[in-house]
Amino acid sequence: MLPHIATNVTAIRNRIAAAAIRSGRAGNAVRLVAVTKYAGVEEIRALVAAGCTDLGESRPQQLWERAAALADLPICWHMIGHLQRNKAERTLSLVSMLHSIDSLRLAEAVDSAAGALGRRMAVLLEVNISGEPAKHGFSPEEIEPALPTLIALKNIEIRGLMCIAGLEGGDDGARRDFAALRVLRDRLQAVSAGGLRLDELSMGMSGDYELAIEEGATIVRIGSALFEKPEGNRSEI
Repeated sequence: MLPHIATNVTAIRNRIAAAAIRSGRAGNAVRLVAVTKYAGVEEIRALVAAGCTDLGESRPQQLWERAAALADLPICWHMIGHLQRNKAERTLSLVSMLHSIDSLRLAEAVDSAAGALGRRMAVLLEVNISGEPAKHGFSPEEIEPALPTLIALKNIEIRGLMCIAGLEGGDDGARRDFAALRVLRDRLQAVSAGGLRLDELSMGMSGDYELAIEEGATIVRIGSALFEKPEGNRSEI
């Protein structure tokens, strides 16, 4: 009933593969996380039928509701938005990866909640790479001093970094932000002396994911471009 979604998935996967090849990697090197916060349940079912099983939500309550409504599908949920500490345990019970550890206090709360669930949680550290006041995340300068505390947490596994490009600066600004996150990742990995393996860079959305891939993204978070109809206008999630 929603053939445009399958068409969009194919086109976007082809563009992801081409961008990965331009960055010197294999075409399947980048994971697509489909962001479903503005989609209806039937649209999500069409998305999964088209082969997208990594789905991202930015609001905990909506993730809980979607996970319950779609429990019959083989979905791998990602929490990509800000997580309040009092919602950590219920959210962690449903997700495979948390992209948005934005403070030491949240990292410690997630560590405690994961321990209560008897699991080790895969997480990404969110970096406010553009320095915009409205954005969540560690500042680039905060992360290195926090590394000893983060590494000591036993119930989280830090897999990499996440960012959202700044609103200003267009494509050039977005590319600078993505490159800066990659450089930060490389530096943190070096100074951790083997304590961290930061393989993942979650960066890039509907309007800039190809730039992000060219700068090293391993995960892109795409929303509206997957759901728009042929006559629609493409916009960012």
